[in-house]
Amino acid sequence: MLSARSLFQEILDDDEAYRLFCSIAAGGEAQGGWENGRIAALMPDNRRDLAPKAARHGADEDKHGRIFRALLRKRNLEAATVPAAADYTMLLERRGIGLAHDRLRAAEPLTEEDVITYLAHSRVTEQRASEQMRLLCKHFADHPELGRAVRMISHDEDNHLAYCHEELLRLARDGHGRTIQRILRDCALAEIAVHRDVSLAVMDRMGRILGWPAPKAALLTAGIHLLYGYERLIGWRRMVSLTMPERRDALGGPVTEYA
Repeated sequence: MLSARSLFQEILDDDEAYRLFCSIAAGGEAQGGWENGRIAALMPDNRRDLAPKAARHGADEDKHGRIFRALLRKRNLEAATVPAAADYTMLLERRGIGLAHDRLRAAEPLTEEDVITYLAHSRVTEQRASEQMRLLCKHFADHPELGRAVRMISHDEDNHLAYCHEELLRLARDGHGRTIQRILRDCALAEIAVHRDVSLAVMDRMGRILGWPAPKAALLTAGIHLLYGYERLIGWRRMVSLTMPERRDALGGPVTEYA
């Protein structure tokens, strides 16, 4: 039976497919770590209270990258080159979503709108990350190889999402509500298109590695397009709503290390 669990089990059971999966995840997390580190360094004076939280966000992402690299080492696998079509963070940047890397490499402090852009972009992408990690936890939380890693990462992603909700609501109270909603909507619509494209690219590569028959590949491709259609019609709205989270000050403490 074709299911999320059976698909990931196939990937888990094949070294080359698993190598690609962990390499894509590690690369994306490392990129997020760098971006958040630069954002923390460039935080404007009137938002300096956010700098430690952005730094914690980046440190968590760095940790996740190390976790995926450690999973590779446990199998004596080297990281694979991530195909350009599967580079989620760079594809988002090319669509003008989030803060451009050229902006982050500069020494000039961020503006108020830059901070909103950062938090809105994070709110959308952390929604995706939280959902994906919860799915992995649902099926593999007790797995001897993956369980501890997916539980820790899922907890962190939920913290990141809570942080974005709380800080965006604070900025909305400061009078930025319309700007926040505009940027959130733009980010969400771009993200669902990038997620579709990356999913198609990854499934194509996985299908070739695992030797999927044409009907199975076609069914998975159709499923990706159906999900995009749903998200384009109505699903994007879950990425733009803002509610005060139960986890308050979710990034106010130290990074939980993974030994």
